[in-house]
Amino acid sequence: MKDCIYIVDDDAAMRESLLALVESAGWTGRTFASGAEFLAACRPEWRGCLLLDVRMPGPSGLAVQAELARRGIQLPIVFLTGHADVPMAVRALKAGAVDFLEKPVDGEVLLTRLASVLALNAAPVARIGQESTARARYQRLTERERQVMALVVAGKGNKEIARALRISHRTVEIHRSRVMRKMEAASVVTLAAMERACRDG
Repeated sequence: MKDCIYIVDDDAAMRESLLALVESAGWTGRTFASGAEFLAACRPEWRGCLLLDVRMPGPSGLAVQAELARRGIQLPIVFLTGHADVPMAVRALKAGAVDFLEKPVDGEVLLTRLASVLALNAAPVARIGQESTARARYQRLTERERQVMALVVAGKGNKEIARALRISHRTVEIHRSRVMRKMEAASVVTLAAMERACRDG
């Protein structure tokens, strides 16, 4: 079955804008006005990528993600939201999403990300390579740094981490900085994706 970009957003203008962008790149797009509408139509054999809004009437984007997982449907998900926060992004990525982007999203950035997702669909070896890289970087971490990393990707702040590990706030900052440097992660969201790759691998 041919790859398709499935767009789920309750904002009609946003749906049409995303569809036009996707089709301008030569891909096939299909839009849905709600999570319920998408879930009613979705089939296990669908291939491509799901562009999924987070906050919608009816099932939220995270609820749609959970239902797809329950059905065993492994359609790659890129979340788009105007109401992002780090714990939400971490939750989505740990549950298997490939990216979490804030609206308004730059068209070129989105197209580049979609191209990457579709390329990985066609080349599982590339995904394995990414997981191997993440695991190799993870091996650089000390035991304490791994503990800090686990709490960071769980959405905990530095003060909470300090209390949990019974170390000073300053020590947490040092460990956190080392984790980001050793994992070569530009953000907590990226770190969460790498943690998921290590776990899945």
